[in-house]
Amino acid sequence: MDATASPVKPGLLNRVAHDPWFQIALISFISFCNPGMYNALTGMGGSGQVDGTVAANSNVATHACTAGVALIFVGALYKYIGPRLSLLLGGWTYALYAGSLLNFNRTGNGAFVIAAGALLGIGAAFFWVAQGTIMVTYSTDRTRGRAIGLFWVTFNLGATIGSLISFRLNYTSQSGTVTDSTYVAYVVVMLFGWALSALVCSTDRLSARYTGEREPAQPGSFSQRRGLLGNNWSGLRATAVQTLRIITDWRIACLYPMFYNANVFYSYQQNVVNGGSFDLRTRALNGALYWIAQMVGGLLMGLTLDLQHVDRRHRAVIGWTVLFVTGMAIWGGGYAFQKQIDHDGGSPLKLDFKDGSRYLGPMFLYFFYGAYDSFWQAYCYWIIGAQSHSPTVNAVVVGAYSALKPAGGAMAWRINAEKVSGMTQFAMNWGLSIGSLLVAIPTVWTLPRGEEEENVGAGDAGTLQLRL
Repeated sequence: MDATASPVKPGLLNRVAHDPWFQIALISFISFCNPGMYNALTGMGGSGQVDGTVAANSNVATHACTAGVALIFVGALYKYIGPRLSLLLGGWTYALYAGSLLNFNRTGNGAFVIAAGALLGIGAAFFWVAQGTIMVTYSTDRTRGRAIGLFWVTFNLGATIGSLISFRLNYTSQSGTVTDSTYVAYVVVMLFGWALSALVCSTDRLSARYTGEREPAQPGSFSQRRGLLGNNWSGLRATAVQTLRIITDWRIACLYPMFYNANVFYSYQQNVVNGGSFDLRTRALNGALYWIAQMVGGLLMGLTLDLQHVDRRHRAVIGWTVLFVTGMAIWGGGYAFQKQIDHDGGSPLKLDFKDGSRYLGPMFLYFFYGAYDSFWQAYCYWIIGAQSHSPTVNAVVVGAYSALKPAGGAMAWRINAEKVSGMTQFAMNWGLSIGSLLVAIPTVWTLPRGEEEENVGAGDAGTLQLRL
C-alpha cells in the first residue's frame, strides 16, 4: 500500500480517530489506566501490604512470565494480530491483579495473588509490545522524543493520581495495609482503560498524516486470523527467520544489557527505600512524587532527544551522556542514604512526611530515583525507534525489550524476596546501570546520522536488510 494513501473514511471523527498523534495519545491514556495504576500499587511498597513478601513473589511471577513470552512469541505474533487485539488480550489482566489484592485483604490467599501476577505477566507482554510499537513507529525521527515525552507524562499521571488517592484514603490508617476501597478504585479504572483498547488501529488504518511504513491489513475475524496462522507455514517460517536475524543483529545485542536493567531498579527503590524507610501514608506520598519525577524526566529526555539542528547520532550521544552523568550523581546520593540505613542496623526508619529535615533528604533522593528511571526508559524506546522505521522490525525489538526488562526485574524481585541486604541490592543497581551504558557505546556511536537511513530493516519474504 502506498504510504501516502489514506484508507480512512471521510468525516471529522474518522480523521481524528485515525490520526497518528491521536493514537499515540490514546495508547498513553490506556497506559495511564492500566500499568500506570499498577505502578501506583507497587510503588507503595509491598503493593500496600504490611508484609511485602507475597507482593514480591507475585512480581517475580509477573516479570518471569512476561520475559518468557515477549521475546519471540509476542513480538513475532504482532504482525498477525496487530495492536488492538494485543491490547485486548493483555489489558484485562491488570484489573485481575488489583482484584487479587482485594481478595488477599479479605482472605489472606497469597497463592491467588501470585497466580494473578503470573497471568498479568503474560498479558503485560501483549500490552507492552503493542504500546512500544505504536509509540516508536507512529512518530518520525524528528518527533519520536516528543511522542515518548507525551506517553511518559500521561502514563505516569495515572500512577501519580493513584498514589495521591491512596495517600488520602490511608491518611489516618494505622493498619499498615491499604483499604478495600483503594483496590476497588484501581479495578474500575483499569477496566475502563482496557475497554478503550477497542479504539486502537494499526498503521494500515492511519490517516494520510502518517508517512511511515504501513503494515498489511489484518484479517477482520478471529477465524481468518486462525486460518492465517494455521495454514501459512512458509510465512511463519519466514517470520521466525526474520525475528532471529533481528534479535541477533549486533547493534541490537549491544542494547540488551540496558534492556535487562530497565526494571531492576524497582525492587530496591520501592521495597527497600520506600517500603522500608517510611510509614504507610508517606509511602503513598512518595509514590506520587516518584511518578511526578517520572513525568518531568520523561518530558525532559524526550525534548533532549528531539533537539533541532542536531543529527540523529549526536542526539543519541547526548542522551547517553545525560544517563551516565546523572546516574553517577543520583546513585552516589543513594549510597550515602544506604550507609545511613546500615548504620541504624538495617531496621525500618519509618519516616513520616511531617518529620521535617529528616524527611526532606530521603524524599528528594526518591524523587530523583524516579527521574532517572524515566531517563533510562525514554532513551531505550528512542534508540529502538532510531534503528528502523518498520512496524514489524520495531515490534520484534520492542518484544526483546519487553522480555529482557522483566527478566531483570524478576531477578531483582527474587533477590528482594530472599531478604538480601540493602547494600548488596544497591550495589547491583549501580553496577548494572553504569556497566550496561558502557556496553551500549558501539550501537550509540554507529547510529546513522540521516533521517532516511536505518540500521535494521525488514525486506520482502522476511529477509533482513542492514542498511548503513
